[in-house]
Amino acid sequence: MYAIIVTGGKQYKVAEGDTIYVEKLDIADGETVVFDNVLMVANGEEIALGGNATVEGTVVKSGKSKKIIVYKQKAKKNYRRKQGHRQPYTKVQISAIKA
Repeated sequence: MYAIIVTGGKQYKVAEGDTIYVEKLDIADGETVVFDNVLMVANGEEIALGGNATVEGTVVKSGKSKKIIVYKQKAKKNYRRKQGHRQPYTKVQISAIKA
């Protein structure tokens, strides 16, 4: 059984026991989070679109991903800008899919 959920403007395919990294949520570590924006639930050959399904998960930790370098340059104009960015994330362990 799996579900397609939406959080942080992105879609994720999740099943029970999966661990996903989502955009930062304002929830403390160890608490339960409920995703109620579920697009689809599939159980074998049965597929249910929309509806009132929910997906529950537990927040494992919050943190920042590895740093990426954003570098801009314009040729022959002496314009260079170097900037680092670390995207905040929340690691969630999926515990239940309720269709």
